[in-house]
Amino acid sequence: MPDRPPLEGIKVVDFTRYLAGPFCTQILGDYGAEVLKVEPVTGARGEMGDESGHDTYFFLSTNRSKKSIQVSTKTAEGRAVLQRLIDGADVVIDNFRPGVMAAIGFSYAQLAARNPRIIACSISGFGATGPLRDYPGFDQIAQGFSGLMSVTGTAESGPTRVGIAICDLLGGIFAAQGILLALEARHRSGRGQQVETSLVEAIVSILSWSAGIYFDTGKTPGPAGNHHPLSSPHGVFQAADRPFNIAVGNEAMWRTFVKVIGRPELAGDPRFDKLGHRIKHRAALTDAINAALKSHPAAHWMALFNQRGIPSGPIQTIEEMFNHPQIAAREMLLKMAHPALGEFKTTGLGVKLGDTPGQVTRPPLVGEHTEQVLLAHGYTRAELAHLREIKAIK
Repeated sequence: MPDRPPLEGIKVVDFTRYLAGPFCTQILGDYGAEVLKVEPVTGARGEMGDESGHDTYFFLSTNRSKKSIQVSTKTAEGRAVLQRLIDGADVVIDNFRPGVMAAIGFSYAQLAARNPRIIACSISGFGATGPLRDYPGFDQIAQGFSGLMSVTGTAESGPTRVGIAICDLLGGIFAAQGILLALEARHRSGRGQQVETSLVEAIVSILSWSAGIYFDTGKTPGPAGNHHPLSSPHGVFQAADRPFNIAVGNEAMWRTFVKVIGRPELAGDPRFDKLGHRIKHRAALTDAINAALKSHPAAHWMALFNQRGIPSGPIQTIEEMFNHPQIAAREMLLKMAHPALGEFKTTGLGVKLGDTPGQVTRPPLVGEHTEQVLLAHGYTRAELAHLREIKAIK
């Protein structure tokens, strides 16, 4: 029998909104943490709902596995409720601009004075220090500032954003990692600590070879397009029916590859006999490969390449991907009942743990758990009625 989820017993007070912060706390909730999502008592989920007031998938995609409580940060009584929750929590997280949590009385120093074991995580656009610390940060702004857009797209298209909010999502992943590291450190020290990341830091930290090209040559790399800048042939190629991906990763693969496509003479062509030559003459090599591939559909070539150990795969739509049996085998499409939607669909867990697996629950309705949570923290029903009357909770 599997053991309990790995984060069971960890309590998180979640002040986050939009995408980066909610994605972080969703990860924690998926693996067993009790995540108390703090939502306002008026105008709840404003930008997260459609015109009918229903939650959109912008909200639903990053707010499963949580409890929703509606508590006002604008009233002293509401802040007192939140302070009681934080006093008994392990983690508090926000993605406000730097300084906002301090302004409402919840800076790390203020919280740690009452609860030395607290871990306070903040996600911002540009970071907690520096000349841009107070600038608002949205994903596309961070994609452009970080250099990511400059290496995305083609020479013809110019800079292009990544198709998902990659800075937000990686910011959330790094925040979750930082929280887990702080929890591990607390096992030794008994103390919590402050954890900070930002959308820009998340992306800059994973620029990998794009940064490395600049470090090595002093020249800024241009847009990579659909081909790997450090490998060839490695990118998108055209079969008789559709484009697909091929990644020839070493010289042994290259020699096998040219035989499979029926062009063994390419291996001896001085333009293509070494990796550096193949990169330099990429356009001519791509034309030769596409000419060979046009004789059969992509499925034919992918089967041959993968049988011979050459990585190859389709360029699928989202629909095609979710209908693929590999996705079903890895439980990456989950379905569950939802009181408003009927059926809620969501993506599966990105990490599978054999002994302590995570478990996904549906996103909460707004304020669904306010009473349950506050009763568990010692409030009486009479006190809850008073707090509702003064609009400290809902």
